[in-house]
Amino acid sequence: MPALHDVSLVIGEGVTLVAGPSGGGKSTLLRVLNGLVPHFHGGRIAGSAEVAGLDIIATPTRLLARRVGFVFQDPELQAVYDTVEREVAFGLENMGVRTDEMHARVDEALVEAGAEQLARRRIRTLSGGERQRVALASVLSMQPGLVVLDEPTSQLDPEGASLVLSAVSRLAETGHAVVISEHRLERLRRMADTLVAVDGGSVASHEPAAWRPPQIDAPVPRTAPAGPEAWSLSGVRVGFAGHTVLDRVDIAGHRGEVVALSGPNGGGKTTLLRTIAGTLAPLAGKVERRPGRIAYLPQNPTALLHRPTVRSEVELTLGRSGAVDNPEQILAALGLLAVAGRYPRDLSTGERQRAALAAVLPGRPDLVLLDEPTRGMDPAARDALMRLVGALREAGSAVVLATHDTDLRNALADRVATVDGGTVTELHAVRA
Repeated sequence: MPALHDVSLVIGEGVTLVAGPSGGGKSTLLRVLNGLVPHFHGGRIAGSAEVAGLDIIATPTRLLARRVGFVFQDPELQAVYDTVEREVAFGLENMGVRTDEMHARVDEALVEAGAEQLARRRIRTLSGGERQRVALASVLSMQPGLVVLDEPTSQLDPEGASLVLSAVSRLAETGHAVVISEHRLERLRRMADTLVAVDGGSVASHEPAAWRPPQIDAPVPRTAPAGPEAWSLSGVRVGFAGHTVLDRVDIAGHRGEVVALSGPNGGGKTTLLRTIAGTLAPLAGKVERRPGRIAYLPQNPTALLHRPTVRSEVELTLGRSGAVDNPEQILAALGLLAVAGRYPRDLSTGERQRAALAAVLPGRPDLVLLDEPTRGMDPAARDALMRLVGALREAGSAVVLATHDTDLRNALADRVATVDGGTVTELHAVRA
């Protein structure tokens, strides 16, 4: 079955918003624009495709890259150099830009992307949202005529998302063409000149103000009260390479409870999750966890996926946990039955996110730690995740999730902790 079929589309100046469900063909459409499909990812194309007057089939990707700037869904896979400044300058080096001009364009691009404070940082120390902004700066520094953004705000805090959208608006105002694939549509629909819906390989244009995404149901409400304490951090200080990330942390969670971690990119949410999980030892203080299995979804879910099929990922977890659950149950809950026999790393970002969740959540885990779990998810998939997490809470799992998704937080969180500037504020209740 073709990923896209019978597509006839003209993209002009301004903002073109690409919407639609995960796995519907959005990323394939975007990657045709810079020749990654078919030159890198393979596949066959019928018909004709041009960008900036260049035949996509006949033009090498190294030349298309000068006309089309592309920010991928997975910024952690896009970096080449170890430091931010060198990373942003990488494309300019390949273009042969003079050193004095290069420095000026790097500085300007970092400001445009809201990442100027990261200039001296090492890439490996950045959060997912910070890497997203650096990837955007790398593209902006090359000043391409067409800028393509695949889920650019999926990991960003509200301030970071506003900076990205402001940069998009300025690009459009200066005569650039900008194509954005997103699931967060509220603000983008207001600034988009055209909306393209991609679903099941079909592409259709709509008036942005009139188009509405499919409505989703409310998550399963909470019925059971929270149980005894499941994990706690007392006087904890944690960091690495001589740098303290969190200090004097006192926080605890209970069985049958969802604790949401809020706060800006780089504030320490991922570090806190890793400390609770036991993958990062504290420099001081005490971490306690009740005995039981821990299910941990990192920011880069692809790192979890190594089996031949999505179904075999679930079967591996069930086998190790000793559970007798049917793997089809969680596959169905997350809308993955249609891709259960596929190689996980060949899926779209949203589908990979769901596959990683399916790989870690079965078998009734005692402690569930989720880092930006709705990354790349369409509304229906996010609704499925809410129901699944709600069911885990009802079964007695202690859940901690780090998220910028306010809908997810408001629907599920029993308490919220703000992680910012190395501190964790006092928890406050958000649900009765």
